[in-house]
Amino acid sequence: MARYTPAEIEPKWQSAWEAGGTFAATRDEARPKYYVLEMFPYPSGRIHMGHVRNYTMGDVVARYKMSCGFSVLHPMGWDAFGMPAENAAMERGGHPKDWTYGNIADMRAQMKPLGLSIDWSREFATCDPEYYGQQQAMFIDMLGAGLVYRKNATVNWDPVDMTVLANEQVIEGKGWRSGAPVERRELTQWFFKISDFAEELLEALDGLDNWPEKVKLMQRNWIGRSRGLQMGFDLVAAPSGFDRVEVYTTRPDTLMGASFLGISPDHPLAKALEAENPEVASFCAECRRMGTSEEELEKAEKKGFDTGLTVRHPFDETWELPVYIANFILMDYGTGAIFGCPAHDQRDLDFARKYGLPVIDTFVALDGGTPVGTEAFVPPKPEKVRWLKAFAWDEIASGEEAIEAAIRHCEGKGIGRGVTKFRLRDWGLSRQRYWGCPIPVVHCPECGVVPEKKENLPVRLPDDVTFDQPGNPLNRHPTWRDCACPACGKPAKRETDTMDTFVDSSWYFARFTAPHAATPTQMADADYWMNVDQYIGGIEHAILHLLYSRFFARAMQITGHLPKKAIEPFDALFTQGMVTHEIYRSLGQRPTVAPDGSSAIRLFDCYHLPEDVVIAEREGTRYAILRSEMEKDDRDPNNPQQVRDYIDVFGRTQVDIIPSAKMSKSKKNVVDPVNIIQAFGADTARWFVLSDSPPERDVEWTAAGAEAAFRHLGRVWRIAEGLVEELNGGGIAAYEEEAPATASADANGPGAAERGGDDLALRRALHKTIHDVTMGIESFGFNTSVAKLYAFTNTLAKSTASLAARREAATVMAQLMAPMTPHLAEEVWEALGNPGLVAEAPWPKADPAMLVEDTVTLPIQINGKRRSEIQVAKDMPKEEVEKLVLADDAVIKALNGGAPKKLIVVPGRIVNVVV
Repeated sequence: MARYTPAEIEPKWQSAWEAGGTFAATRDEARPKYYVLEMFPYPSGRIHMGHVRNYTMGDVVARYKMSCGFSVLHPMGWDAFGMPAENAAMERGGHPKDWTYGNIADMRAQMKPLGLSIDWSREFATCDPEYYGQQQAMFIDMLGAGLVYRKNATVNWDPVDMTVLANEQVIEGKGWRSGAPVERRELTQWFFKISDFAEELLEALDGLDNWPEKVKLMQRNWIGRSRGLQMGFDLVAAPSGFDRVEVYTTRPDTLMGASFLGISPDHPLAKALEAENPEVASFCAECRRMGTSEEELEKAEKKGFDTGLTVRHPFDETWELPVYIANFILMDYGTGAIFGCPAHDQRDLDFARKYGLPVIDTFVALDGGTPVGTEAFVPPKPEKVRWLKAFAWDEIASGEEAIEAAIRHCEGKGIGRGVTKFRLRDWGLSRQRYWGCPIPVVHCPECGVVPEKKENLPVRLPDDVTFDQPGNPLNRHPTWRDCACPACGKPAKRETDTMDTFVDSSWYFARFTAPHAATPTQMADADYWMNVDQYIGGIEHAILHLLYSRFFARAMQITGHLPKKAIEPFDALFTQGMVTHEIYRSLGQRPTVAPDGSSAIRLFDCYHLPEDVVIAEREGTRYAILRSEMEKDDRDPNNPQQVRDYIDVFGRTQVDIIPSAKMSKSKKNVVDPVNIIQAFGADTARWFVLSDSPPERDVEWTAAGAEAAFRHLGRVWRIAEGLVEELNGGGIAAYEEEAPATASADANGPGAAERGGDDLALRRALHKTIHDVTMGIESFGFNTSVAKLYAFTNTLAKSTASLAARREAATVMAQLMAPMTPHLAEEVWEALGNPGLVAEAPWPKADPAMLVEDTVTLPIQINGKRRSEIQVAKDMPKEEVEKLVLADDAVIKALNGGAPKKLIVVPGRIVNVVV
């Protein structure tokens, strides 16, 4: 029999699909549509196993829905702008465009052998002028609709990359690319008015029933609705122009515990003071060298500068609080000023202890509480506390009740007003870099800021730029930067900032519905294809990408680029787990020079690729051996006996095996999908990443697992080949060693009755498998679908049913496997004589009658303990069941020749025997 040869089978069927346009998405009003989309990749140049898993999951859904009669849209594109391309240009020479498009070509060539059911005719990259030109057109529309504006803002500034960074791009106070300490700067920036939609974005989460709860919670926390009090503290001996400091607090119930007022280094009062006091200016400058992320501010040492100013407490004019400039307060949050209540806020307590400020306990817990020491007392909101000192009241209230009571009290006294605020801030989209979408506005000395005319779009990036010095090359490109004003025609300058790459990925899903349109979208296509029925991607994009996409969908609806129904663009979201692998580490040695000038050896961690290591087990322990070391010792790493001998001599201390972790180039625990496809075929890679664990969890890639998957697919092929031989009259094939000989094919010959029973049993198993695999795919339980197919393969291999029943079962099994292993399924489908492509065949339906079990298993309990079981017909009379029970070996042994005291049959459930 022919071997299962993926290297021949897989290209054959990929060519057939491409030649027939099998996966071309067509707008067919007569059919229901289904839009499945995986988050598109950044073109780094190499696909990884995470890509394989992500796109295989989407492919299973797309192929399944196509078989169910849907018109399916399953597109692919590239998230292609960003700093890595500029960094590559600076490090290696060349141009970001060449690097990016070269990587796209490489990754496309790596992805196509996976056999994905993608409509490649819709492919685009976000760095295509045809794409970003339409993005510029939308920007102009949003500017006209009041959804975009420009203002001065404090930003994270990377002094090496010389660009603004989002908070999420600041890692431990350093730029995520350069590693340079991030500074705070005030720059004029462009913003999207996403904060205007905060309430709507928050409330709409409740309607996203098919999103993971953890993702919705992350978005709720990011939007961050809070109820609090806005109030003012009057300044004593106020500087000119300043009478009071406005504060927003979510804990007005702690006002009686206030011990200081803190303001941001960027607060107007702080700026006024630093203009006159060098010490204040020095402290504020130090604060601005920190990033703006909350995580960094929480971790940083709390520092303050006593301004010498004081404010009056709103409830007692004789009670004055010192005013500090504090490094942990941001101007963008609240009002840029807080009152500190050290007893009930850990950050405030740390600050107060450092500067010797009072710690006033406002609450006393019902159990009496403990004095505030190194930890603040922060009662959970539902907890009841006795509210003793707050506003001279004495009552028991929960946290929320106390807050609302405090707001009412302050409003009644005219001290402040209750307000609802959101943590969500407007989206700063300006980036000081070249490789991004140019912001399509012009700065005119006469007209001010003027949008470019749409007929002049796209505003293309110039190709003749250099990266031999830091900063944005667009700033030093006069022939691009200098232009005529679109309004008055006089000399003007283009905006040299480009857009945040999150903008590019916030609407690409809509562009896929009409990727070649002369406008951002075509309403008829958008109306048909939107929304995305199933979106698939990593949890790392749970906040910003999804939140920005939700905002963009609303903005596109307002500006006429999307229908109203697409205001929430993703109906269902699935976040898949990572692909992990063991890490193999040994100690390396490197010559170095000691501090005294002598020669020394430095030890360092040395990591090894999986293909450079031999894994073997010896006396219950696993060992990792370097192939190169064995070869140096003239031993064959492919010879199991020599590996075992080598372990006994050298292997016990050679390479450490570190538990599985996310694949990382630095740890070298990566598996190259291209190598896997070349060695085993794409179907093996697809089958393995679907089979090993639930898709929402991490999957550990192991060589043994890949080999087992390959063997299983080979077994399926051998079953099909055996059936083909029988169909061709070649006799009964012994294609499975464990399979018994089949009966004669003569329907009336010897064994016909048994064969009829075997046919029914096989068909019952087949229809149960159809049902279970279908339910698995529908519920994203791909691993359970694979498990059912494993089990049915065993059933089919051992079946003694007729050739017709086995051929039917193998044909349907090919259909069920087609979403997971499409190439093998096509080959089996064709070999068994079926017409056309399995990819275009309708999905098999389970016969409900075949799912009804005719027999039940009854456990037999003897004196309350389960001792045996029997299989009986569902409708077997009680008397007949009793006869079978008394004939059971375990019951006979227990009775020892006697009669049971009691024999109780609970129909369809259990039998109790009392001896």
